[in-house]
Amino acid sequence: MLSPPKRGTVEREDENENSESDDENYVPYVPVKERKKQQLLKLGRLGQVIKEAEQAKLKSSSENETSGDEDDEMWGRKNNIPLLDQHTELRKLAEAKKVSAVERQLRKEEEILDIVAEKKALMGVSELAKGIQYSDPIKTSWTPPRYVLHMHPSRHEKLRHELRILVEGEAIPPPLKTFKEMKLHDSIIAALKEKHIKKPTPIQVQGIPTVLSGRDMIGIAFTGSGKTLVFVLPLVMFCLEQEDLMGSLYVRQENWLNKLSILSSIFCNTLRKCDLPEIRSCLCIGGVPVTEAIETIQKSTHYGSNSRRLMDMLEKKIVKLSVCRYLCMDEADRMIDLGFEEDVRTIFSYFNGQRQTLLFSATMPKKIQNFARSALVKPITINVGRAGAASINVVQEVEYVKQEAKIVYLLECLQKTPPPVLIFAEKKQDVDAIHEYLLLKGIEAVAIHGGKDQEERSRSVEAFRKLEKDVLVATDVASKGLDFADIQHVINYDMPDDVENYVHRIGRTGRSGNKGLATTFINKSNDESVLLDLKHLLMEAKQKVPTFLAELCSESEKYLALGGEHGCSYCGGLGHRITDCPKLEALQNKQASNIGRRDYLANTAADY
Repeated sequence: MLSPPKRGTVEREDENENSESDDENYVPYVPVKERKKQQLLKLGRLGQVIKEAEQAKLKSSSENETSGDEDDEMWGRKNNIPLLDQHTELRKLAEAKKVSAVERQLRKEEEILDIVAEKKALMGVSELAKGIQYSDPIKTSWTPPRYVLHMHPSRHEKLRHELRILVEGEAIPPPLKTFKEMKLHDSIIAALKEKHIKKPTPIQVQGIPTVLSGRDMIGIAFTGSGKTLVFVLPLVMFCLEQEDLMGSLYVRQENWLNKLSILSSIFCNTLRKCDLPEIRSCLCIGGVPVTEAIETIQKSTHYGSNSRRLMDMLEKKIVKLSVCRYLCMDEADRMIDLGFEEDVRTIFSYFNGQRQTLLFSATMPKKIQNFARSALVKPITINVGRAGAASINVVQEVEYVKQEAKIVYLLECLQKTPPPVLIFAEKKQDVDAIHEYLLLKGIEAVAIHGGKDQEERSRSVEAFRKLEKDVLVATDVASKGLDFADIQHVINYDMPDDVENYVHRIGRTGRSGNKGLATTFINKSNDESVLLDLKHLLMEAKQKVPTFLAELCSESEKYLALGGEHGCSYCGGLGHRITDCPKLEALQNKQASNIGRRDYLANTAADY
């Protein structure tokens, strides 16, 4: 029989156990000063980083409270891990924050693009009202040569790869390396040889077969690459075929100024010499009296016009588009971007039936391509180089020149190359001032801008084209559509407010495979966003970037290459994203201003 332990014995055992546990849990006292010192040694240089991370975490806790709690636990554990491990953890955290910032940027851009895309389709009013949609392209009698059709598709892909041709679409016609393979008439091939055009350029290799096949098309290539011939040559062939078979053809051409008229006249006159059916062409643009065109139009059904003049002639019933089946918009993105969208939609309403639609430009951002596809039927997009890229045949020199020294420095720049030289300025008064200064210095120069009448402009352009004058001073009216042979040098007296205009300007030289030089004056008066676009354009073209331009940086440059696209998806600029696009911001401000004005007028009318 066991007897219970005595009371004193139990108490002594409990005291011994408590004393042992106290010894194990004993923590020696460390003064406050020493604790702070140990903490600083433990954190080292990472202390400030951790503090900033904790502050950032507190700011984002309102968006995600649970993740904040996890971060607290993680940072609490870091007191017991080595500094190297802390550094690794901080790097991971920084990368995670960077990814989340990129995701926020892309999400914001998608929202902006959705707002931009909220536009009506680029179709005629009647087609939109009736819900008319065409599912199949227009059929033509043209086919590629049989031996080309029997070639393996890999041959076509190899040729496109060699010429750097990018294509999108269904049932793409094969690229053809010669004009003879394109089945152009012998007289047209002879006329091309007279102009020293012996083989097609990359955009023509793929573009002309596409147009001859009757397909709708978006053609993108740098200035001077031969885009105009892509729609002029098939147009002449269609006219010739219809004149021969039916005695007439109802075809409309779109053009920019008078380049298309000159090309059409060349080929039409060549056909006439070969005893082929006569094709009469007529050009209708602003600044030329409409009465001069009426007589030709009444005799002929082949004519070209710009949008405003064509609308005027349609409203007055001078011309009709009821049986027109061929529509080409040169510099299509500029027409849509500059507010001609409603004009184009109105012109479309005069068509009866389906037409073959061609859109061409050197600078066509994705948003314009996507918007334009609404008017096309199973379109084929042909891209030679990046949309908005500068010509690789142009050497670009950017120089810092003070505003007051520009006009004097022009004389030094003119000595870089022999004539002819093209000088661009933004303002009409600057064009006049430069023109007068050059004449005083004994330089044979002419000038054109929107303030001069069409007759004076035509006279100046013709004198410059015939090399009777050495220098042409102009605003952006000469940056698109005018084709001058052998321009040696382009001088940008002003850097334009839009990098697209810069690309078009310097594209006046280095054409048809020739080399050219472009000199651009910049200074502190230029907008930073435009200079950033210029900087990255030079980098893309592997041109020399001057130090003062290379040092120019912005916070948004780290987001330039996101989502498989570089730069702005709205205007095509390479130095910013759509969230910082000055062009889009200006458009939105203008729209907001117009809406506010309309609301004010509406309220005023309601009060009365």
